Amino acid sequence: MGRRSPARFWDPRGERYGIPTYPWRMAPEHLATRRQLAAAGLRPGGQDVVAQVLWWRWRGIGVAYLYDRRRALPKRTPTPAQRAALARALAARRTCPRCRTDRGYVLPRRLGCCLECAQPWELDAA
Repeated sequence: MGRRSPARFWDPRGERYGIPTYPWRMAPEHLATRRQLAAAGLRPGGQDVVAQVLWWRWRGIGVAYLYDRRRALPKRTPTPAQRAALARALAARRTCPRCRTDRGYVLPRRLGCCLECAQPWELDAA
């Protein structure tokens, strides 16, 4: 078993790494990362990490934590009030404080205004 061998990460009983550990693409089907759960419309639902995947990266070892799909819960849907608050917050990020126009893009924080209202020296300094 070489230094960079994926077999080094094969530890399904968790004896070497403390929790069950698998090489890249070798975890059981019922385990998923947070992103995989989200893509399936699920969330971990308070469960602890049950396993991990390790792989070699150009800067060392990468890790992804896994959760049990069978214990995952459906994603919560926001209430109408939460959706309205989010819409207002996003609109505020697009509205220029100088010309009071919704520009349709998020204003650059370094300028604090839209590109049309920014002075030339502000654009050069940013």
